[in-house]
Amino acid sequence: MYRQKRFLLDEAELPRQWYNIQAEMPNKPLPPLHPGTKKPLRAEDLFPIFAEECARQELNQTDAFIDIPETVREKYCSYRSTPLVRAYELENALGTPAHIYFKNESVNPLGSHKVNSALAQCYYLKEEGMTNVTTETGAGQWGAALAYAARVFGLEAAVYQVKISMQQKPYRSMIMRTFGATVEGSPSMSTRAGKDLITKNPAYTGSLGSAISEAIELATTTPGCKYSLGSVLSHVTLHQTIIGLEAEKQMAMAGEYPDMVIACFGGGSNFGGIAFPFMRHNFTGEHTTEFIAAEPASCPKLTRGEFRYDFGDESGYTPLLPMYTLGHNFHPANIHAGGLRYHGAGVIVSQLLKDGLMRGMDIPQLEAFDAAMIFARTEGIIPAPESSHAIAATVREALRCKETGEEKVILFNLSGHGLIDMTAYDSYLSGDLQNYNVADEEIARYLQDVPTMP
Repeated sequence: MYRQKRFLLDEAELPRQWYNIQAEMPNKPLPPLHPGTKKPLRAEDLFPIFAEECARQELNQTDAFIDIPETVREKYCSYRSTPLVRAYELENALGTPAHIYFKNESVNPLGSHKVNSALAQCYYLKEEGMTNVTTETGAGQWGAALAYAARVFGLEAAVYQVKISMQQKPYRSMIMRTFGATVEGSPSMSTRAGKDLITKNPAYTGSLGSAISEAIELATTTPGCKYSLGSVLSHVTLHQTIIGLEAEKQMAMAGEYPDMVIACFGGGSNFGGIAFPFMRHNFTGEHTTEFIAAEPASCPKLTRGEFRYDFGDESGYTPLLPMYTLGHNFHPANIHAGGLRYHGAGVIVSQLLKDGLMRGMDIPQLEAFDAAMIFARTEGIIPAPESSHAIAATVREALRCKETGEEKVILFNLSGHGLIDMTAYDSYLSGDLQNYNVADEEIARYLQDVPTMP
């Protein structure tokens, strides 16, 4: 008997609005604070750094739905909808009664979900009259997406890539340069923030926090240039809700509704992108879906961090954000999931976690790659190391269903493919990868540097 495996939407069915969960949360996030005055942030405070429309979206706690500009939607239509796929082969391999679905964002241009927000942010910058854009990137998915989007809208892009990730994944920096972007390994000697970090620790191989500091410094000292972020902030997650809004319609086509929604977690963009449209039905009591954010055990801000006001970067250039954090100076281990090596969680996710509306799950590096191998050999897709954390969490829950006999419906986001991450797979297959554990004492030491707020 034929079993439908893939579900796609027609162009006319594609969403025309993003979903802004801030408007409907039971408890609104606490306000970000100006790093100088420590007073609640206003949208105008962000205008020197971000596109003005993105700054307004960041603090919008009123409008549940925000229109997607027609130009951006037209660009989306060139690759969206992305497929919702029933993972029959994975289910069979696990012997689970669970029904497993994944939203395949790896078919996007550049191979990850990141382009969904890159196109929107570059559109707003171009409309505002900017000529240049700068950003940070870890593993390089975001940097590649922004380089492409900048080229689409005629902007010059400069990317600071975390130095260890640049060494581990050289092809991603080549992709960025192919689209015309300049790429620097962070920390670099091209900014005061980078010089200070190198002076303090000449062997430091960088973090997303250090790269953010450098990009913001460049944006604030270069005429016609602003900064664009790939995760963490609320407007980025807003743009990514195109994923979950599509998945809602596609799950209806499949005749099912998820009992669990799972995504990997670095700063929160792909997790919120797939989870938030479904979460709003929990707010009304219509559904009781469980939401799981899978993070690296070596960077466990959701499971072992503290809810504090902290900086989003290492040098203290960003607003103070109310978030679960390991401390803005936290130096994560050099795992291959470079996009998840971030010290804090976005303010929306942090409030939802604080309110018990979702939970974190920490995944050791080897377990993530074990799950990636099962997925690749059953579904024929080599996942990014970041996405493999979501697969590992899905495998855990599917095997739990096998033990209990529960026929749950599990949906996870395959945020990107791993075809440019094959050095990581080579290390895994050669037995050279290892797990990294963070001692409580180490976390406590970094948390001492978090500002004390009343």
